[in-house]
Amino acid sequence: MDALDVPAHDHRMVEQLFRDYHAAASDAQRRAVVELLVRELSRHAALEELIVHPLARTALPDGGRLVDRHLDEHKAVKRTLAELDRLDEGDARTDDLVARLRGDVEEHVRELETEFLPGLRAAVGQERFDALGRALVRAERTAPTRPHPNAPDRPPALTLAAPVAAAYDRVRDRLQGRPRT
Repeated sequence: MDALDVPAHDHRMVEQLFRDYHAAASDAQRRAVVELLVRELSRHAALEELIVHPLARTALPDGGRLVDRHLDEHKAVKRTLAELDRLDEGDARTDDLVARLRGDVEEHVRELETEFLPGLRAAVGQERFDALGRALVRAERTAPTRPHPNAPDRPPALTLAAPVAAAYDRVRDRLQGRPRT
């Protein structure tokens, strides 16, 4: 599996979750979808920051600038996810936050799939890109499941903070009965 397949799969799942949110028949169903969105997008952002961005920063001609822009986008998404995560079922602000999140995510997905990752593949070659995909699959099981907008988003501090955040998130998820994906 190459490193475009893994995020593309995640992106299709998140797109389906947005459709599920709008099709939900109750506040309880919408809240369940929001919890899945928080989990999947938090994990996805953490994996990009831990695994993809360090390689892109060094391999792409303008990697530092591109990665910095992606990190700014991630920070905005994480702030929205944190707001959503704090809301109670049926909160009137949920629809607006989900709409904002969807817009931010759609733009990020388009750029990632059509420009950023294909450019990274061309820069590092298919073999290294396949290895990147395998690393993403392995890391999915241990990535943070909640947004941490104020946590470090670059190695080495990210490399130290992410496992601690992931363990904390999983304990909170279990205590709160959050869904596991």
